[in-house]
Amino acid sequence: MQNYELMVIFTPVLSEEEYKSAQNKFTSLVTENGGEVVHENAWGLKSLAYPIQKKTTGLYWVLEYKAPTDFNEKLKTQLLRDESVLRHMFTALDKYAVEYNAKKRNGVQTGIEKAEVTNG
Repeated sequence: MQNYELMVIFTPVLSEEEYKSAQNKFTSLVTENGGEVVHENAWGLKSLAYPIQKKTTGLYWVLEYKAPTDFNEKLKTQLLRDESVLRHMFTALDKYAVEYNAKKRNGVQTGIEKAEVTNG
């Protein structure tokens, strides 16, 4: 199974319940087809860089999952059929991206460590 990240922008006119049910629809689709949900993150309402279907905001949602490689075509079909989805993007994650995401979730500081300043 390959690691993937899916970012979806839903239409901003969804109610909170519709937003949650849309998320559940896609997470259950992953698990029903032999995949595993690693992490999901609902970013909420954000401004778009440019208008999409005359909308300037969207509800963002990020899903990290493991699935067989042929599953993405099924998921893509469902995303394209769903009228509440404005845009979506798949990203295949390599081992470094998976490690980075795990550290980020667990609160481990990444990048340059902070240097301690001593008073002299």
